[in-house]
Amino acid sequence: MKQDVFGQMNTLGHPASVEAWNGVLLGFMAHSASTPEHLGKVLELEPDFALGHAIKGLFMVLLGRREMTAVAVEALTAANAAMERQPISAREKLYIRALELYLADLPSQAVQKFEEILRAHPEDTLAMKLSHATRFVLGDAAGMRRSIERVMPAYAPDHAGRGYLLGCHSFALEETGAYEKAEIAGRQALWMVSDDAWGLHAVAHVHEMMGNAQLGLDWLAGREDAWTHCNNFRYHVWWHKALMHLDLGQVDQVMELYDNYIRQDKTDDYRDISNATSLLSRMELEGIDVGNRWEELADLSAARTEDGCLIFADLHYLLALTGDNRTQATSKILQRIQKDAQRNQGDTPIRMSDPGVAAAKGLEAFGDGLYGAAFDFLSSARNGMQLAGGSHAQRDVFERITIDSGLRAGRLDAVERILDDRRAKRAGGEDNYALARRALIDAARDDGDAQSVPAE
Repeated sequence: MKQDVFGQMNTLGHPASVEAWNGVLLGFMAHSASTPEHLGKVLELEPDFALGHAIKGLFMVLLGRREMTAVAVEALTAANAAMERQPISAREKLYIRALELYLADLPSQAVQKFEEILRAHPEDTLAMKLSHATRFVLGDAAGMRRSIERVMPAYAPDHAGRGYLLGCHSFALEETGAYEKAEIAGRQALWMVSDDAWGLHAVAHVHEMMGNAQLGLDWLAGREDAWTHCNNFRYHVWWHKALMHLDLGQVDQVMELYDNYIRQDKTDDYRDISNATSLLSRMELEGIDVGNRWEELADLSAARTEDGCLIFADLHYLLALTGDNRTQATSKILQRIQKDAQRNQGDTPIRMSDPGVAAAKGLEAFGDGLYGAAFDFLSSARNGMQLAGGSHAQRDVFERITIDSGLRAGRLDAVERILDDRRAKRAGGEDNYALARRALIDAARDDGDAQSVPAE
């Protein structure tokens, strides 16, 4: 047994494998592109390291890609076989059990295994981050915050994971509306660990939610070293920067970020697709011509209609398909979502049912120009959208489409109530998007015509 950088004992025998394992742990915290290399090295040096196999499997399921399920199953098989060959600790066994539950489509129960680890080992930063990541996918912001605040007292000032813990706390605070505390925690996190891209991006979220685009740009300026080392998470930070430029009406900067950074690599990772599709959707709602940029996203999304791993991913695939008028593929993914919603086992059908079905129908209707129907469907999905997972900022694209469909259908009073609710969730702050929609409502009322507001 050897101790890792976070003070946990692991079934490892060689100093070189401990060094590689520490690379996995610190890399995972920092969203580093080098993390898989470190994990490969660990398993090469110690092929019977059951925890290493389990973590490989958990990394695979978190990718939200159907083809990675087989890789995760292989990892679970390898973990169980390794466990047969050499005894492992109760803590390590809980990680394997979490992977089993994930593969049974029960991430909500996998989280409880991470929490079980944290009750016995509150300073286990790996379990903290996995619980945080899983709750993020499940849309459980309150759970994220509770989990982190339970273990915070166990972290001494010199604990190697304390800065990353604070970065996660910052994001959880932001997602639960504690914006001032979130900014303080995020700044402290980045001061403690300069590569904490998650903490840096949590502060960007604060500025996004409060409608402070220029402050957000000022925060990110000069801090590129905090995210350029990242895996594809770096595209997401560039996406935040693009949102801020868009709110300020700086379209040229948005286009440059989209072409040269956000879609620098034409991947089909759902997180990269979500960055791109939600940004193009926001731009089109502002009347900006995005050219042929939908085409490559729609090609990739058309190949993902049967994935069904996450409703969050499906809804962003739908943005691409409707954005490029792929009616056949749109119909195909909608039918699959409805079919998945009728399954009676696992966590995924619950979210496919609500908010999935109504939100998907709303996006289809919006793409077809049926704005009244789009508003009805999207409004009915609205209260459940948190369960789609992701962040407030990411889900805001669906809020904006709801608002704009309502405006185009002449539902001015209903749209105003949504705008008021959106403002309340942002601590009274409003971005230029919301201010422009309020101006449209005022203009329509001044004209005495509440039947419709022309599309921009």
